[in-house]
Amino acid sequence: SSKPNHHHHRHHHRHLTRVGPYFNPRTMGGSSSKKALQPALPSTERCDIYADITETIGQTPIVKLNKLAPPGVNVYAKLEYFNPLGSVKDRLAIGIVEAGEKSGELKPGKTIVEATSGNTGIGLAMVCAQRGYPLVIVMAASFSVERRKIMRALGAKVVITPAALGGTGMVQKAEELAEKHGWFLARQFESEANSDYHKKTTGPEIVKAFEKKGLSLDYYVVGYGTGGTFTGTASHIREASPSTKILLSEPVEAPLVASGKEQVRKEVNGKPGPPAEPHPAWSPHPVQGWTPNFIPLVCEQGLKAKLYDELAPVAGKDALETARKLAVAEGIFCGISGGATVFAALEACKKAPAGSNILALVPDTAERYLSTPLFSNIEAEMNEEELEVFNSTPLGQ
Repeated sequence: SSKPNHHHHRHHHRHLTRVGPYFNPRTMGGSSSKKALQPALPSTERCDIYADITETIGQTPIVKLNKLAPPGVNVYAKLEYFNPLGSVKDRLAIGIVEAGEKSGELKPGKTIVEATSGNTGIGLAMVCAQRGYPLVIVMAASFSVERRKIMRALGAKVVITPAALGGTGMVQKAEELAEKHGWFLARQFESEANSDYHKKTTGPEIVKAFEKKGLSLDYYVVGYGTGGTFTGTASHIREASPSTKILLSEPVEAPLVASGKEQVRKEVNGKPGPPAEPHPAWSPHPVQGWTPNFIPLVCEQGLKAKLYDELAPVAGKDALETARKLAVAEGIFCGISGGATVFAALEACKKAPAGSNILALVPDTAERYLSTPLFSNIEAEMNEEELEVFNSTPLGQ
């Protein structure tokens, strides 16, 4: 399912100066003034015609930070919220569904069931709506309410497990339901189709984008939820760009990898599988979708293959603050995990040699967090400054 890159920019209009919505004829190089008054259209080649919504997954843009990065170091963000349902998990969803179709385990009309903190469920709900599979999502009560509504709006059923049982609880419930009803369990935390899809798409997109611009990729910062993005992108980057330093990020509050303690697992068909118990190093953290209360098998495969060079711990408060800064300083409207990887990238700037290029993977959109601490400082009503603006003219007073 790798598609041609619709993002290459053939026409660079950067040397043109804007005058209102039109370019300045003097810098156009053309003599006829008629030709000069071309509307200033953005030079993107992303506009194409697709057979269905799932074909638009991937090929997400990489955007340079212009205000938050210190001088002398370049920080870029790969914005996975450009996927059709707003997160990197759209990739995992199509990857797992297509793998199930290929293996014959997923028959037309079969119900899919999955445990998710929300984004995987939303991606799966989109893919299932398009493909015609019924979907049952199991989600812990601790994740934002808007996620439930989005999944239900896409036609999925959402079953809520007690918050106290955490990620392991929702995984066990999904396993129970799959066994009882004979449903297809997506197994995002164990499925190789998860990391494989990132190895085939997300990783090559990153490497090609930097090559195309003639830039070295010096540092790559990624967190883990299932570990699919980490294991998949890092294994491709290790092969294609061996000089890139890979930083794996996790919350300070839940240092599962840093603890060095192995995850205790159940065996499935003689192989290690889902968690048998919660990981002892976990405690609650505000970075939704990151670091569940166990180390997923997909993540462990990347850890065992030594696919990272350094750990980059991020405190929840720094993740929240950086996500808010990205919005107001860069116009990049991302979730808490995007704030976390960008914070880790900005920390890496402190010891990176001058001229280094650092890429942070930004997993999702801020719109998924309206009911969370990310927006606790944003009011629905007018504040004093806004009232002052309102009162500065007579209408409505």
